[in-house]
Amino acid sequence: MLVHICCSVDSHYFLKKLQEEYPKEKLTGFFYDPNIHPYSEYYLRLLDVKRSCNMLGIDLIEGDYDVENWLEAVRGLEHEPEKGSRCGVCFDRRFEVSAKQAAQMGEETFTSTLLTSPKKSLTQLKIAGDALADRESISFVAPDYRKASGTQEQNILAKEDSLYRQDYCGCMFALNIQRDQQEKLADELFVPLSGQILPESIEERIEMYEKRWKMEEDNIPHKIIKQRFLNWRLSMGLLRVRKEVVPAHFLPYSTLRGEYSRGKIEYNIGEVHHMNRDEVRFITLAHYNHLAETNYENVTELLYAPPTFDKEVDLRAKLGVTPYDISIILVVEEIPKNKIEILCQSKTYSDVKEVLITL
Repeated sequence: MLVHICCSVDSHYFLKKLQEEYPKEKLTGFFYDPNIHPYSEYYLRLLDVKRSCNMLGIDLIEGDYDVENWLEAVRGLEHEPEKGSRCGVCFDRRFEVSAKQAAQMGEETFTSTLLTSPKKSLTQLKIAGDALADRESISFVAPDYRKASGTQEQNILAKEDSLYRQDYCGCMFALNIQRDQQEKLADELFVPLSGQILPESIEERIEMYEKRWKMEEDNIPHKIIKQRFLNWRLSMGLLRVRKEVVPAHFLPYSTLRGEYSRGKIEYNIGEVHHMNRDEVRFITLAHYNHLAETNYENVTELLYAPPTFDKEVDLRAKLGVTPYDISIILVVEEIPKNKIEILCQSKTYSDVKEVLITL
């Protein structure tokens, strides 16, 4: 039986139930999910599915990440709610490819772990699966493992085996609608040009889960715990001096009350130069290099290859900044002597992240 897999939380429990119900059936997992965005999130879910299948002794095949075809299929349905017509097209697309894969492999049946997701309609999934199975002259198996406390058992198992628990289906359109309703920032879609790994970003989770897998292979005792913290994202930052754009690096947690400020340097305390409005401060690249123990030749180089986020937060502390200070700190090659204009679109917000600790 070919089993289309959407994510480890749904598949882990579903596959275990299939193993119990079909003990003589060889199960093969098929990870085909071009609906998952961004690619880093797709990779993270695939990583955890590989771990789950490895734990259960199930072979796994990865389908193509043909995101362009998926986007074309749902064109015009971007604003549909979850469980609406966009989801129907999405299921059809994934089931169509899964049914073809099963037929090519000589399988007589296929199914999908989407059936166990509490956010999906069983009726909608069964209609799509049956129709596409008929087209390929095979059968679609649609067990209801949600009933009889199945969803609760699924959550317990996911917690026991420390599976990655994503909080959106994977579709960027559903994500934006969900985050708007929650009045939260869709920070999953933030990828800085610098490549710096941001706190509670998908890239940070990938690093953690890859490290966790290595610790499991080496039998190193560990635990993933949750931590509440102040998060930050910069969507745009710009410095103009006498209306000319000047390269400038915004240190983490730099925030304005609005999005625009202007003024001039009023005084300095040591190497830190203070603007006369909005608590903005400047330091030179030379001082940055000294504190961070780096050797950047110019600010542009710093912008595209900064140190780690944590190292830059430590640098704020070295400047005498308190842990509660979210004022702008700008790194420039020379301290401006003329009129300054600053555009800064950034956001600080309470957030929760997972942390891997060694026991």
